[in-house]
Formats: sequence, structure tokens, C-alpha cells
Amino acid sequence: MAASPPPLLALAAATLAALAALAACRPAHAQSQINRCRGPDGVTVYTDKRCSDVGAVATGRPDAEGAARRGQRGCARNLRDLVHEVTAAIDGRDANRLGGVYHFAGMSHRGGYAVMDRLELIVQRPLIDIIALRPAAATPAEPWPATPTAAAAPDATATAAAARRTPTALRIEQAGQDGTRRRTVLSLRRHMGCWWVSL
Repeated sequence: MAASPPPLLALAAATLAALAALAACRPAHAQSQINRCRGPDGVTVYTDKRCSDVGAVATGRPDAEGAARRGQRGCARNLRDLVHEVTAAIDGRDANRLGGVYHFAGMSHRGGYAVMDRLELIVQRPLIDIIALRPAAATPAEPWPATPTAAAAPDATATAAAARRTPTALRIEQAGQDGTRRRTVLSLRRHMGCWWVSL
């Protein structure tokens, strides 16, 4: 008959097994960030490993202020912080930083890499403006028969209500290489108490 392990040893083994199971169940976004690297052939590579592990060098730009803000906040708790991150990412041509506020939840690895390729294109264009898009107000029914005063007078209450509506998207206005304006609309999402963007 085999001797049973001492209680302290059994407790330590059970604790280690529980910690290993907990680490395996961590959400993907908590495990590591996506690193932007440049391979020997000059191609940009996105990976959750260190760049040196895949034979590449890191190309993400350091941003102490942004890192400090993200460390204190954890995520964009309000739209002002979200717009700040998007602006800083584009101004710094840093797709990794833009990816930091992207809603990747539930996305496959292949889908994530495709998104990062699109974000890389976005950050390469000079930023002109970021405009918050709000849902349109429902058009009120016209009185019948329509009177000239009712038709001509704008409804100030409806205009003020529309201005107070929570934005549903951000329109990114950028300069294209040919001198034209390029527009990208990023949808806004609330998840886990934070604001995120998605294409």
C-alpha cells in the first residue's frame, strides 16, 4: 500500500495545479500585447511573442506618456481618452497603439492579423480631424395641413437632444497620398466599462 503524501505537500501540489489552470483560462488580451516588428525582408510582422523570437526587430515607437496613461487607466474609460489614444496612434504612426483600443474580443488570430494590417494603413496617413458621429434624430411628423411658420421654424429642442446623443462612431479624416481626403469610420463599442473602436 502506497503511503499518502504529507498534507503540506498535497496542498502545495493542488495550489500549483489551480494556478496553472487559472493561467490557461486568462483572457487573451490579458496575456500579452501584440508587438509590431520588422523582419529582415522589411515586412512588418505583428506577433504576441518578442520580436527577437521571430527573427525581427521591434519597430513600435516608445511613448512614455501614453504608456503611463494606459497604466493608470487600464483602458479608455471615456470618449475623450479614446480619441486621445486614436489621435496619438495616428500621429505617431503606431498601429500597435491603435490596436490597443481596438475591440478584438471574440476574433480569431487570422482576423486579428487582418485588422492589424488595416490599422497599419490607417496610421500611415496624416490626420486632419476626428469627428464623433451621433445617431440621427427621428424626423417628426409634419402637422397637417402644414403651416408656413411650422415648416420654417427649426425645432430647437430636437436639435439640442441630437447634440446630447452618445456618439456611435468616429470618422477619421486624413490626407491621402494624392492630396485627396480619405475617410475611415470606426464604430464605437462599450465593453467591460471601457470604450473601444472597430472597423
